[in-house]
Amino acid sequence: MNRKQAYRRIEITRIIMIAIGIVSAAFGLKGFLIPNEFIDGGVTGISLLISSITGWPISILILIINIPFIWLGYKRIDKLFAIKTLTAIVVLALVLYFVSFPLITKDKLLTAVFGGFFLGTGIGLAMRGGSVIDGTELLAVYINPHSVLSIGQIILVINIFIFGIAAFFLGIESALYSILTYLAATQTINYIVQGFDEYTSVTIVSPKSELIKNVIMRHLHRGVTVYKGERGFGKTEIEEKQVDIIVTVITRLDVQRLVARVQQIDPNAFIITNSVTEVRGGLIKRQPLAH
Repeated sequence: MNRKQAYRRIEITRIIMIAIGIVSAAFGLKGFLIPNEFIDGGVTGISLLISSITGWPISILILIINIPFIWLGYKRIDKLFAIKTLTAIVVLALVLYFVSFPLITKDKLLTAVFGGFFLGTGIGLAMRGGSVIDGTELLAVYINPHSVLSIGQIILVINIFIFGIAAFFLGIESALYSILTYLAATQTINYIVQGFDEYTSVTIVSPKSELIKNVIMRHLHRGVTVYKGERGFGKTEIEEKQVDIIVTVITRLDVQRLVARVQQIDPNAFIITNSVTEVRGGLIKRQPLAH
């Protein structure tokens, strides 16, 4: 497969992701949230809130309110991203307007959880496909350089404002269930975008680094990166300061097995673990760690 064919295949996969995401988001909205007057955070939440108050069609509101964020995407990212986002939002608006979905349940807890799940799945798949159908993150990225707040804090402030207004117009109970919807959607987006494996980077410092490296590569079937470092702590004198620093990336479920293997070799090994949002390439998904 040449480079052009590989690129075309990737783009087709991304388009399929966006299409499935649009259907999932529309199902979450019309099958759960809209009939029960629940809202979500972000631009979608603003659209749902205005629709609940005024009775205006949600399809038109989602399209109109997202227009400024499409422009931000064009300015902050690139033209292709803006075109994909515009197309995805227009298609979502058309699906919401023309396609009917059955009301799945009137139970408030089920509505909050599964409405958030399907909406979050839709937003997450659209993001994996290279577009967005909710422009809140783009607004946060735009505000961030001009604010002391982080992107996550900006999104939180925006959503607190949205849910505060929802509590005033829709009632406290509806606003609380809407917060649950937002949490379900956010967690689902994180899983879709970052992956279910939740990779962890493990850094190991030990004078027995060569033996540890061989065990990780040959017995645990994982790739390693080795940095040359110099040990030193407190006022303790160390005869040999040079040390190899081993870095490997594994799934969260495999961390304890790896740590146990390392401690068998060197009980005093210095081990650091860090969460990793995305990993590509390497020997991450070869086979599970051996016991």
